[in-house]
Formats: sequence, C-alpha cells, structure tokens
Amino acid sequence: MSESDSDLSEARARKAEELRSRAESGVDSTPGRDEPVHVGGPDEFQSLLDEGSVVLVDFYADWCGPCKMLEPIVADLAAETDATVAKVDVDQQRQLATQYQVQGVPTMYLFADGEPVERMVGVKQKSELASLVEQYT
Repeated sequence: MSESDSDLSEARARKAEELRSRAESGVDSTPGRDEPVHVGGPDEFQSLLDEGSVVLVDFYADWCGPCKMLEPIVADLAAETDATVAKVDVDQQRQLATQYQVQGVPTMYLFADGEPVERMVGVKQKSELASLVEQYT
C-alpha cells in the first residue's frame, strides 16, 4: 500500500468515526459525500449545486500531471469535510468547462449556495483548500 493510499484509508477511518460519533450523540447534520462525485453532465452538475450548500469542483484532465498530483488531496477533502466534492473531466464535459471559463487544468471552483465564491488555478495545498471550504461551511 502506498503512502497516499494509507493516508486516504486513515482519512476515511476518521470520517467513519466522526459519523458514528454524530449518530450516537444525536447531532442532526447532513454530512457531505465521502468520495468525490464524478460529474456526468450539466444536469448532474446543477443537481449537485442545488443539493449541496458548499461544493468544491475540480476541473481536471486525465492526461494532466498536476491534476494527478491534486487527486489525493481532493479525495482527502471529500472524506474529511461536509462539503460535496465534485470532479469534472474537461475532455468529456467541454460544455461545463466552457461555461466556467476553464482554460487550464487543474482549475477549482468553490460554490456556496449554488453561487461560485472562489476560483483557483493550479495545484493547491490541502490546508489552503480545507481552510477555504471551512469559511463557507
């Protein structure tokens, strides 16, 4: 098992424990998804924005080296935060990439209540992304 696989397993275990703790304490909170959602089209994308109060969207491409570097960070955030984390393949979802003016990958958007509040281009540190997400949750 690689170090990133181990880190992801640990993050998932922490998230599972957090969810168990919430359930036992009776905290009424709807957590986000534990894994990134791969967006299959504009309608699915809009549904994610409509149902999630905070959504972090990673516009990526399979051939992109920096996108591959960002992938475990995005997966960790999905496991550790209540925000919904979505991934949009710009080669498969050109309409969405054009709509959000994605000219380079990786590009990330943070949405709060369906509206874009932050746009980031390039690889970002996990702590920076987590801090941004926490500002809106």
